[in-house]
Amino acid sequence: MSLAPDPALGPQSDALDPQDAKQIESIETASRSIVAPILTSSEVPETSKWEIWSWYSYYIGANGLALFNFGPTAFQNLLSQAAPVDTGLLYFCGDDRNVNSIVLLANGFSFAIQAALFVIIGAYADFGSGRKWILFFWSLLSFGIGFGWLGVHEPAKWQTGAGLYIVGLICYQLTLTYWTAAFPALARNTPELKAAAVEYADGKINHEEYVRIDEVARSRLSNIAFYIQSVGEVVILAIIVGILFGVHVNDSTEANNWGISVLIAFSTACWLVLATPWFVLEKSRPGLKVPAGKNIVSVGLWQLGEALTKIWHLKQSLIYLIGYFLLGDSLNTTVTVIATLQNEVVSYDTLTLVYVYIVGIVAQAVGIGAYWLIQRHFKLSAKTMFNAVMVGIVLLDGWGMIGNWTDKFGFKNVWEIWVYQTFYGLFVCPWYSYSQILISSVTPRGHEYLFFSLFSIIGKASSFIGPLVSSAIIDASPNHSNNSAPFYFLFALTLVSACGLWIFLDLEKSAKEQEDFIRQENKRIATLIE
Repeated sequence: MSLAPDPALGPQSDALDPQDAKQIESIETASRSIVAPILTSSEVPETSKWEIWSWYSYYIGANGLALFNFGPTAFQNLLSQAAPVDTGLLYFCGDDRNVNSIVLLANGFSFAIQAALFVIIGAYADFGSGRKWILFFWSLLSFGIGFGWLGVHEPAKWQTGAGLYIVGLICYQLTLTYWTAAFPALARNTPELKAAAVEYADGKINHEEYVRIDEVARSRLSNIAFYIQSVGEVVILAIIVGILFGVHVNDSTEANNWGISVLIAFSTACWLVLATPWFVLEKSRPGLKVPAGKNIVSVGLWQLGEALTKIWHLKQSLIYLIGYFLLGDSLNTTVTVIATLQNEVVSYDTLTLVYVYIVGIVAQAVGIGAYWLIQRHFKLSAKTMFNAVMVGIVLLDGWGMIGNWTDKFGFKNVWEIWVYQTFYGLFVCPWYSYSQILISSVTPRGHEYLFFSLFSIIGKASSFIGPLVSSAIIDASPNHSNNSAPFYFLFALTLVSACGLWIFLDLEKSAKEQEDFIRQENKRIATLIE
């Protein structure tokens, strides 16, 4: 009986020249134990329809409204009320700083802690079977932080708000990291991809056809997740509008403060309910085995070293890693800077913020849906769609930079906030889908967990640099008050990284590099066995 093909490793290469089936089995086993779990063998549960929908459901709940959108709004709102009217400055981390600088600094601290945590516990996403329990733990902590905002809605408690903001961002980003970690295994074990893998192994389809089927399947799973999340978030926001009228947020500043806290708590409750199906229905799939002589903590550093070593043999993967580092940092910081300007422009009015978020999320659903339909209809590559997203990010930073030269434009008017939410949803939000798709596109089969881990660590490590630099730029501006100054830095960073990725990243070259890399890895493993 022939061995079941494993698309994570690809078909057996003639270059191995195996003597018999026993040697092939030994090579496959050794390879899996070194680079990846068995993502697509008959021993691993097939991805079911209900499992995929429970995965979608978790993301609907983890939409970011509680800890990523309105948590920062609540924190900035308390800061603005606590700051003296004459200076607008508060003492934070050893210096007098304005509100926006404090938010950016806290944001940078949060991402720095995330990076450290991910190096320490990130291995749980890849090794053993502990990933689902790590997601469960950070989800519970996130729920606690979300409900904790019910007790923090007075200006005098802004220091407590800083703690909830920083810890809340850490928890939210870690939950997304471990939720995303399930993506490769879900995609590779769908019936469609398992069938394609068999055809590829039997020589019925060539490498290019298999890569195309694989890319389309991954694009569909990722884009549908983002689309469904957007639709679900609109429903949640519509319910929130009714709740805010119920607590009379327009009656006073105190009522508005309380309304933000209630909004965060309700969004958290929705997250708890919608996350539960994933905790119940997720199937257990094997992860990497911890190598001899290492433990679950030290193996994270070893894994990072392994990925960094291997990526030097994959030039296109390295190009994307560098671009992802720079562009991801720029976008994360841009969104934070614009959010602080947005909150000031609308004077922290909770209902207005909910309305603009509804517009933004509807635009996001339309944008992601349109990108996917255009890609499928015209048979465009993921790289082409990603290029279009990069243009949107460059324009966004250019828009903000103009605010340094005039008070009439550059996220300084209420009408701009509505336009921004629409533009961001339509043209920028697809980044969160296509950036993940491209990670999987530059990752050699069988090394998914290793490379996703590397990109996650790089993403977290880069995300604290931009906020800290932007905070320093604001502090260095006259009277610590030019909140548009960071856009000089952000526009330059975005333009350079976008041009680099557009010109130098070639996914076809990457696919060939990956084939050569896998062939050499199999040769190396065969040598180790002999």
